[in-house]
Amino acid sequence: MVEESYPMTIEGKQRLEAELEDLKVNRRPEVVSRIKIARSYGDLSENSEYEAAKDEQAFVEGQIAKLEKMIRYAEIINPDELDSDEVSIGRKVTFVELPDGDEEAYTIVGKAEADPLSGKISNESPIAQALIGKKVGDQVSFETPGGELALKITAVEKAE
Repeated sequence: MVEESYPMTIEGKQRLEAELEDLKVNRRPEVVSRIKIARSYGDLSENSEYEAAKDEQAFVEGQIAKLEKMIRYAEIINPDELDSDEVSIGRKVTFVELPDGDEEAYTIVGKAEADPLSGKISNESPIAQALIGKKVGDQVSFETPGGELALKITAVEKAE
């Protein structure tokens, strides 16, 4: 079975490693402690604190497993090794919506790093798929739930 790879920048991998460390060192022991305290209350059949702590434990363990997999199968993308004129993972792309839209800028990252509110969009998103491989001056069109969207690339630069 071929495992899925997770393209990301070195900074993205470091962020995931820090998050994993926090889960293992802080959150996991906190949850185990809460389970022990809830058990001391006696009857577990009607113990809401115990149920809540067990639910949180399942969530934390799931997050740990997910992060470990992403880190294990991380495919580090070094933007310095890619064509500097081309939109790719690790590059910030600025564009305008045609015919007369506002200018917007996003950094293309792997799905593990995506955070649209911080201006980081997944390489698997429709907009990134349309932009990857293109250069300044290129125009792209792609389908969105609201209809076709056309963009013109105005800048491609290394992400901060």
